[in-house]
Amino acid sequence: MRTLHAILPAAAFSCLLTAPVAFAAGSGDDKPVNLGSSDEPAKAAQSAGGGSIVRTIVGLAVVLGVIYGLHWVLKNIKSSKETTAAGEGLETLATLPLGHNKTLHLVRAGREIVLLGTAEQAIAPIRRYSESEARALGLIDAPPTVTVPMHATLADLEPAPQPKGFINALRSKTVVK
Repeated sequence: MRTLHAILPAAAFSCLLTAPVAFAAGSGDDKPVNLGSSDEPAKAAQSAGGGSIVRTIVGLAVVLGVIYGLHWVLKNIKSSKETTAAGEGLETLATLPLGHNKTLHLVRAGREIVLLGTAEQAIAPIRRYSESEARALGLIDAPPTVTVPMHATLADLEPAPQPKGFINALRSKTVVK
C-alpha cells in the first residue's frame, strides 16, 4: 500500500510534465505557415490540440488503472500466502531483533511455547515452555479472570451499551485496546 501512495503522485506529476510536449507536437510547428484565406488549416490545428488533451487524459486513466490493478493483485497474492504459511497450530507470540539477520521468536505450537533463535543460515530451538510455565514467567498473558458477585443477575453481567454516534464509532475502530 505504501508503494502505491508513492507511485500515484509521481505518475500524475510525470503526466503533467509531458503535457506541454504533447501540445507542442500536435500544434504543427514543423509545418510551413499557410497564410491563405481558407480557415480549414486553423480548424484542423485546433482540433488536433483538443484530441491531444483527451489522449493524455485517457492515457493517464489507463496507467492509473493498471497500477491499481497490479496493487490489488499483489495484495491478494500476499494475503493468500500469509494464511497458508501460518497454518492452524502455529502462532507467533513475540519477535525480538538482536542484530543483522539475528532474531529471537517466541512461537506457540499447540500447547507448547518454543523460544527460537534465527540467524542467516540456521534456526535453533533455544528453550521449550509449557503453557503454565510460560504464564508463570510472564512470557504470555494469563487468561482474563471474571469475578462474579454472589447475587449477580444475568442483566448485571451484560456489558453496558455504548452510546451511538460518529465519534464513538470512530473511537471503536481506532483506539488500541
